[in-house]
Amino acid sequence: MKKFLFLLLIPMMVFARRLEEFRAVKITNVDSDVLSSHEKIAEAMDYLASINVNTVLVVVWNGSGYNGAYTLFPSAVMDSLFGFEKGPTGSVEDPLDRVIIEAHRNGIEVLPWFEYGFASSYNQNGGHIVQKYPHWATLDYNGNLMNKNGFDWISAINPEVQGLISGLTMEVCRSYDIDGVEYSDRIPALPVEGGYDSVTVSIYKAEHDGAEPPKNYKDASWMRWRADKMNDWFRAIRDSVKAYDPNLNFSSSPSIYPWCYHEYLQDPYTWMNEDIVDDVIPQLYRYDFGEYQSTFLSSLANYPGKKDVYIAGILMNVGDYIISPEYLMNAMEMNRDQGIAGEAFFFYEGLRKNGNQLGRLLKESYYEFPAYLPHRGENVWRPKAHIVNENENRAKVSGNWETLTSDSYGFNPNILINKNTEYAEITYNYDVPYAAWFDLYAYVVRSPKATKLAKYTVYAGCDSFIVNLDQTSFSKTGWQKLSTLYLKEGEQTLVKLDNSNINDGEWLIADATMLMLNRKKSKDIFISPDMVSIEKEIKLPESFILEQNYPNPFNASTYISYSLPKNGLVSLKIFDILGKEIKVLVNQPKSAGNYTIHFDAKDLSSGLYFYQLIFKDPSATDRKTRKLMIVK
Repeated sequence: MKKFLFLLLIPMMVFARRLEEFRAVKITNVDSDVLSSHEKIAEAMDYLASINVNTVLVVVWNGSGYNGAYTLFPSAVMDSLFGFEKGPTGSVEDPLDRVIIEAHRNGIEVLPWFEYGFASSYNQNGGHIVQKYPHWATLDYNGNLMNKNGFDWISAINPEVQGLISGLTMEVCRSYDIDGVEYSDRIPALPVEGGYDSVTVSIYKAEHDGAEPPKNYKDASWMRWRADKMNDWFRAIRDSVKAYDPNLNFSSSPSIYPWCYHEYLQDPYTWMNEDIVDDVIPQLYRYDFGEYQSTFLSSLANYPGKKDVYIAGILMNVGDYIISPEYLMNAMEMNRDQGIAGEAFFFYEGLRKNGNQLGRLLKESYYEFPAYLPHRGENVWRPKAHIVNENENRAKVSGNWETLTSDSYGFNPNILINKNTEYAEITYNYDVPYAAWFDLYAYVVRSPKATKLAKYTVYAGCDSFIVNLDQTSFSKTGWQKLSTLYLKEGEQTLVKLDNSNINDGEWLIADATMLMLNRKKSKDIFISPDMVSIEKEIKLPESFILEQNYPNPFNASTYISYSLPKNGLVSLKIFDILGKEIKVLVNQPKSAGNYTIHFDAKDLSSGLYFYQLIFKDPSATDRKTRKLMIVK
């Protein structure tokens, strides 16, 4: 097994090539409160952007805490079939909508994740779905509702059931400005023991001269027939998604092949080889690196010639389990060594545990620089939004306004308040970067003293219209859409907020406005990296620096960071308290830049040690030494 000894970061100079990687994180409502409020959604998307994640897979179809599968968005399909639009979402009326706004604001793509797939409930005898439509259930040969691994299943071969998932999929495509869809290990899937329900059997008999399906659910031809039926549906829904918008990414995260075929008739081998999916994210969910390594390599071998669309699904956190920093870095190194297109982490909370340890580690190593998504080519599909704050030069303020600064108020986090009826206004001016359709938003801060008729005048070319927003409503805080506009390139005033609607004793609150590209209406707009550069200004370190190791004290391993202002020969060694050399971590030429290495000390005893960095170039030699403490 290849041992992870050190991690070489990309030197902070000039990119030899554009980074193109799929960096995704799954967002769920199980063991996570991210989707419980507007503020937590915004904070999560800001954090992911700060560590250069470029994609979120947000759950929209699961069954946690409810009697069966439900949507996390208001669904006309669910309402027509079951008499309710969505499941419990707490104070957030539409989590998908809020994630889209906050993610796109940060330049992050959003793929709704249909987690439950063709499962109807978890140990609830089919839940409300089977209760309403018992013929949707898939049965084993003895006529029992199919329950496997705790999940109750409906038939992925029943046309009505297929219609449910197809309907929900197309509903999110049509209703939201998303970037694709993400199917999971239960879609399409059917437990191999199932398929003996009356609908599936009738379809089989019609195609086999009235013959009954084999009693042996492992019969090869019977397995192949069921898998092919699901593949037919998969092609059809993919074609529907692509016909609606060819730019939507059609993604799948199946279980490991061929196990997923033998147990759930899931056939990602065919999906990849027939280009049914745009990418596949096998769930390489293993609890130690040795198992990950063997699973990853055997899985990758099943998709020859498909490395460019193979994404590694990595288990980061579930229950009490959190991936170790060593395992994470080993897995990332293996992914890069094999030349695959990136990874998707299950799930978000793992990045934030232990003081953001894993998120910080990614940012300091493989995610130090932003990356373009490989499937977008040269097109920057989701540029970051343009924001004008109320207290900057592009906002022209007149009249009597008071500034309120607090961590709990506002977008940045300041707000302006007008408390009298003497006329006051703020105009927001933008330099629109290109002609396209945009969504225009205002950031709303709630106060019981505020007006219910905050008057926003929206300008679009030669036209203007008024939008009134309620600044007292709990449900209408954060970014609220004013309009969708087609705008020409150039400087222009887009919004005016004035107090002509307020009454005596009411407040008018002013905060930021935002302009964000609408891709549903601007599908053909090409945005080159030159128009919107996602690379941050890269500066060389100004001095020779050796950081204190982190964590310190530590048990088995720690990380050591250093900075080089120019090219030279680097030596980094560990010494015991008597000055005896214990280990050589680095001894080679390095380019100017910032570096972090991993020091594995599990074979060393507790005590005080030293690490010394020597940097040589033709003109000088620099030397720095620091202490580290091992505690076991």
